[in-house]
This record gives sequence, C-alpha cells and structure tokens, in this order.
Amino acid sequence: MTDTATRITPTATTDETTAAGIGLLVLRVGFGGLMAAYGTQKLFGWFNGKGWQSTVDDFTAMGYNPGEIFGTLAGLTELVGGLLLVFGLFTPLAAAIVLGTMINAINVLWSGGLFPEYPLTGYTTPLLFALVAAALAFTGPGRFSLDAGRRWERQGLVWGGAAVAVALGAAVLTLILKAAL
Repeated sequence: MTDTATRITPTATTDETTAAGIGLLVLRVGFGGLMAAYGTQKLFGWFNGKGWQSTVDDFTAMGYNPGEIFGTLAGLTELVGGLLLVFGLFTPLAAAIVLGTMINAINVLWSGGLFPEYPLTGYTTPLLFALVAAALAFTGPGRFSLDAGRRWERQGLVWGGAAVAVALGAAVLTLILKAAL
C-alpha cells in the first residue's frame, strides 16, 4: 500500500512572524543599546564610565599594549557593534564585532571563574553577551530592522557560522598581538 496523502509543511502565521520580529527587536535594541553604552563608557566617560584615559591605563595594565590602540578598539567595537545591532543593520557583521570583543573579555576575566565569589569578577557577563551576539548572528535581526527585506539581509546557518568564524579569527588575532607587543 502506498501513502498518497498530501504532506503539508506548516508555515508561520502572521501573528507568529510579528511576535518573533518584536522579540528580536526588543533583544537587539536592549542588548545593542547596552553594548553601545559600554563603548561610550570607555571612550567618553558617559553612563558613569571612567573615560578614555582610564580605559587606556586599564588596558595597559591588562597587558594590551599599546593601551591607546587596544582600549580605543574595545570602546569602538562595543559602540559600533552595539549601534549596528540596535538598528538591525549588517547584523552578522555587528554580531561578529561584539562576539570577538566578548571573547577577549572572557579571556581577561577567565581566572575569576564562571561564578566567582564576591567581590571577584568572573566571565559570566561577557559569556552571556557572547551568547546573545552569536544567537543574533544566526537568527538575523527580524522583520523590524534596517536589514529586513534588503538585498544585503543575511541570516541562517552559513552567515551565522561565518560571523562566529570571523569573531574567533579577530579575537585570536587580538590575543596574538597582545602577546607579541
């Protein structure tokens, strides 16, 4: 006996598509806004940040020499990557920028452990941020974004994987330069 029944592939309803788009919008704007704010703390001292010179001093103390380059780069990647995520623009690239930065932050805070005892600092927060960035690289920005419907819109397994690979490459290159300089 053969199966002649028509198989129907379920498709998302308009309500489900809208809900997913709103969910991604909330995630992008909230997360991207926080990342951008962290960048302005480092660069300009906004939002109770220490400002650029203190950032330079901190990066020099962490072994990222010259601190002027690495500190500025960290602030810029958080600011630019965060703003791109807020607007949902070039999302895989934005996610790669943030993910690469967070891999370096995890490296710096690794000795504190995942769940450090107070007042030690561990790598829980940058790990959480890295996971969000990686998820956005794969899902894309959603329908309420500047990428949506544009010919440059990219998402899915290949683009998410490429974003993760670019982030890993940039993070490893940064760590190599840290060790070499």
